[in-house]
Amino acid sequence: MSWIREGELNLLERFAANVLKAGPMPRHVAFIMDGNRRYARKNKVERQEGHSQGFNKLAETLRWCLNLDIKEVTVYAFSIENFKRSKEEVDGLMELAKQKFYRLLEEQQNLEKHGVCIRVLGDMTLLPYDLQQVIAQAVVATRNHNKCFLNVCFAYTSRHEIANAVKEMAWGVEQGLIKSSDVSEALLSQCLYSSNSPNPDLLIRTSGEVRLSDFLLWQTSYSCLAFQSVLWPEYSFWNLCEAILQYQFSYRSLQKARELHKEEQAQQQLESDRVCVAQLVQHGGNGKPMDAHNRQKALNNYTTSREERVHNFLAALQSKRDNFFHKLSQTALT
Repeated sequence: MSWIREGELNLLERFAANVLKAGPMPRHVAFIMDGNRRYARKNKVERQEGHSQGFNKLAETLRWCLNLDIKEVTVYAFSIENFKRSKEEVDGLMELAKQKFYRLLEEQQNLEKHGVCIRVLGDMTLLPYDLQQVIAQAVVATRNHNKCFLNVCFAYTSRHEIANAVKEMAWGVEQGLIKSSDVSEALLSQCLYSSNSPNPDLLIRTSGEVRLSDFLLWQTSYSCLAFQSVLWPEYSFWNLCEAILQYQFSYRSLQKARELHKEEQAQQQLESDRVCVAQLVQHGGNGKPMDAHNRQKALNNYTTSREERVHNFLAALQSKRDNFFHKLSQTALT
């Protein structure tokens, strides 16, 4: 089954899509694709078949998203917690993932046509090495595509992601790229696996569960959350429309909350910079009070130097991550 299905919406679906597009549309939608195992039990088939049908539904959902002009999709494919399942099921999921990523490599022309960039978010080192290699090949092969983005969270939990972001900032301090005073909420956001993506506008969980299961906890603070009772392999275009309508009804309050949070972050950063400047003046000054003009000049200089440090650190961090995928993909070719 192809990752990206060709085909237009039918007449009724196109009409519904046009009605939805008259309102605010989510640019980034995240899915917790829950219910594959319950679907298998319900239909008296093997669990692996349930997971396979779940992947087929993902391909179909991506087609709907393309037709709805939703440019970014993030999916919870495999949680770190899933490693606690039976060895047979985990091995089956690893094999299914390997097959699907090999299939993706065979679809280069289709992915290039649609400009699909594949990103895999999670702790790759927890995966079998051969799966790491094929994932790295897919990521490297599509990294320059920029029309739409598919983020696959694999060997992922949000707490693990946040802990890793803290380690990355500690690495930056150890390397002398940033100062401990540069660490902030905004910088942590830029050190997450998802740093290249805007936060999701809409998060959808299927199967009737009403919890996030450690998925994008940091990123969805100001997202619309839609919990739907349908099992993932049975998900329909109309279920997606229902969730988008829920987002549209919540749009104004979500935007207001986001803008307020952005203003608060900027104010917190300004206060932090002022404290740092005051400490520098106290330790390096001549004991005389600084007038308002010189205080503002010192603040501007400090802010500029901090932004430069942070920029260089983030560039080094991105280079480190890119090199990880590049080296893995190269070992797969040798």
